[in-house]
Amino acid sequence: MTIDWWTLGLQTVNVLILLWMLARFLFRPVAGIIAERQAAAHAALDEADAARREAATAREAAQVEEQTLRERRTALLDKAREDAGREKTRLVEAARAEIDQMRREARADLARQREDQRQQVAQEAGSLAIDIAQRLLTRLPEDARVAGFVDGLADEIGTLPDATRAAMRNDGPLRLRTARALDEAETDAIRARLSEVLGGPVTLEVSTRPGLLAGLELEAPSALVRNHLRADLDRIEAELTRHD
Repeated sequence: MTIDWWTLGLQTVNVLILLWMLARFLFRPVAGIIAERQAAAHAALDEADAARREAATAREAAQVEEQTLRERRTALLDKAREDAGREKTRLVEAARAEIDQMRREARADLARQREDQRQQVAQEAGSLAIDIAQRLLTRLPEDARVAGFVDGLADEIGTLPDATRAAMRNDGPLRLRTARALDEAETDAIRARLSEVLGGPVTLEVSTRPGLLAGLELEAPSALVRNHLRADLDRIEAELTRHD
């Protein structure tokens, strides 16, 4: 038996070409189709499995929602009962508070009425005391309406701080108000007394103010010093009518 190697080689080449052609034009497309079918089948199975899981999840969610609704309904009923109880308590307490407030207001009104009566009595007493003092003042000698208050005014100035007294001394003319007109001797005496207590000569601008009743009032840009009966009567009246 003789082997024709050329024929065998050509047949081998033909077989290889045939296998290549089959692989390229048959096996590969068929494998791609099979792979696509398998992928589609897997996708369908995955979708079915996802649908089952989704259905199970939805069922569980529905059960949870149902349980939640039952619990919420129960909680709402309990809360409604509690709110009703609290509202009842609140209404009772509000009624009691309103009654207590009415009682307090009634007591306050009564206290105000008593205080108003007390203030009225005090004012009348103060006015009476002032009237009596004014009547007694008319019996004093004229010189007593000024002379008796000079030392008191000086004493008041003496209690001021040194810096204030120095400022008063250097402020220029001091305005002196008197209950009646002064003669020259009285003015000189008062100027001398004020110069003594202020530690230096002072200039006075004297004016008459009958409303002081009796006494003196000294005004400077840095201080105001009063020593007159009107101020004393005002303090007495304020004390009589003061609300403790």
